[in-house]
Amino acid sequence: MKKLMQAALCALLLTGTGTSAARNATVSLHADQARDTISRMIYGQFAEHLGSCIYGGIWVGEDSPIPNTRGYRNDAIKAVRDLGVPVLRWPGGCFADDYHWRDGIGPRDKRPTLINNNWGGTKEDNSFGTHEFLDFCELVGTEPYVSGNVGSGTVGEMAQWVEYMTSEDGPMAKERQANGRKEPWKVKYFGIGNESWGCGGNMRPEYYSDIYRRYSTYARDRAGNRLYRIASGASDYDYNWTETLMKRIQPHRMDGLSLHYYTVMSWDDKGSATQFDERRYYETIGKCLEIEPVIERHIEIMDRYDRNRQTDLLVDEWGTWWDEEPGSVPGHLYQQNTMRDAMVAALTLNVFHRHADRIHMANIAQVANVLQAMWLTDGDKLILTPTYHVFRMYAPHKDAVSIPLSVACETIKDANGRPVPTLAATASRAADGSVAICLTNPMLDENCEVDIALPDAIPSKISSAEILTSAKISDMNTFEAPETVKPQAFDGAKIKKGHLMIKMPKASIVALTLR
Repeated sequence: MKKLMQAALCALLLTGTGTSAARNATVSLHADQARDTISRMIYGQFAEHLGSCIYGGIWVGEDSPIPNTRGYRNDAIKAVRDLGVPVLRWPGGCFADDYHWRDGIGPRDKRPTLINNNWGGTKEDNSFGTHEFLDFCELVGTEPYVSGNVGSGTVGEMAQWVEYMTSEDGPMAKERQANGRKEPWKVKYFGIGNESWGCGGNMRPEYYSDIYRRYSTYARDRAGNRLYRIASGASDYDYNWTETLMKRIQPHRMDGLSLHYYTVMSWDDKGSATQFDERRYYETIGKCLEIEPVIERHIEIMDRYDRNRQTDLLVDEWGTWWDEEPGSVPGHLYQQNTMRDAMVAALTLNVFHRHADRIHMANIAQVANVLQAMWLTDGDKLILTPTYHVFRMYAPHKDAVSIPLSVACETIKDANGRPVPTLAATASRAADGSVAICLTNPMLDENCEVDIALPDAIPSKISSAEILTSAKISDMNTFEAPETVKPQAFDGAKIKKGHLMIKMPKASIVALTLR
């Protein structure tokens, strides 16, 4: 019953887009069943040594003419603070299993320069290392999530890195102090490898299970610091990987198990980020929404071996993946970000909310200049993307209690037969009693009139209302026009006789707060 109430209950009526002026939808809020807290860590970010994500997107160095604080771009600092980023994953990604942490400590002019073999074969000068990352996290008020090197690193190397970051005394602490950091950092989240089934070592799940047990043993807790150990989990539909890990290592301190899912049509034909037709758009939405049955199957496997739910699920890589922008550096994964990407962000966050009882963290890929980025930079210019605005509009859901809901609406199918509901919704109650409701109308050619009956437990005054939409679904923010897509005040929501009535324009995202 719980699964039924939490899912969007949409009648499967159509096989293509309709032609009427507006569709109707009703939303039922089941406030009496609200129990699960939406972890703020679901709004996490990911910064890999990939293209200009870090170098140029976050770090420019103290001598840069770009305004900075200790080498970090001031506009990036503001963007992270304004967004309230709860956790930042680093240094990868595939780069993590090629990264040897000692290359990134000590005087920057003496750090070795290497080749980034994963991403474009460009030079990595290691000017952004352990100190720079952890100091940045402290500066902006976000929690670090460090991914350890299992693929090409030794167990001793990982053990010493943990000790270097978190110990109060001993040889590693003395070395850290000699490099300018007296007190240990607080590092809670620590990944034992990344994509160990692929770029992290091409391992079998049975082999990685043994490797995890060995490496995690030596990633020790220190006085005042307890690690939350994260196993390198499956890629989307690889349920055998999850089952093998849960069977073989769940009893051995696996606090979290990761999952990677990208909204990508085909690895051989990803498509343009900005040039796409209606068919491709709905295929994107269908693929995006398919993350839910994938998550549900992984959770079902986890529950069979972990009935007390001691191991969390972490979707620590997700988002859209398109062809690189023409003229950009091959292998740097620089892509633009349109209103279509904003739709994917909103619909995916809704899914995470519905599974807040199991999902502890998610990290969209990536924070700057790579894949579905929060911002793009060009020299001293920084623009916020439509995806950034979705994360900001959804902020009231952080650490709020998810309110189960059901949606009665029509559903179309994409070209592959995947269902696409004509309305999606999520709701939560904050500690102060306010209720946040976010609605998404993914239809390109039809408005949607929404009726939400408000139970007595739900406040009945609209205190804020915003909408994110644009003239075209392919609209984006550029350095020449940085505010083409941005939230606006919304006046299409009214409360009448205990019902919240919303007139949603086509291809729009609406965020409401009731107090």
